[in-house]
Amino acid sequence: MTPEAARFIAAAVAVFSLYGIGTSMGNLFSAWISSVARNPEADEKIKFAGMLGFAITESIALCALLVSILILFK
Repeated sequence: MTPEAARFIAAAVAVFSLYGIGTSMGNLFSAWISSVARNPEADEKIKFAGMLGFAITESIALCALLVSILILFK
């Protein structure tokens, strides 16, 4: 196996975590919309937790993408 092939495989493995991140973000917003639909008055209370979860999840996605790019172009 050439070093270039190993880099491509490593980058693919690093990006594979984005599948789980997309799934978790879908679950997060699905639960958020469902809870607001059941109790619209609780939207302001739930908004902070939802946005915090989104930010943390998105930061993990950006880190995975950065690691993949660094592996590819190093």
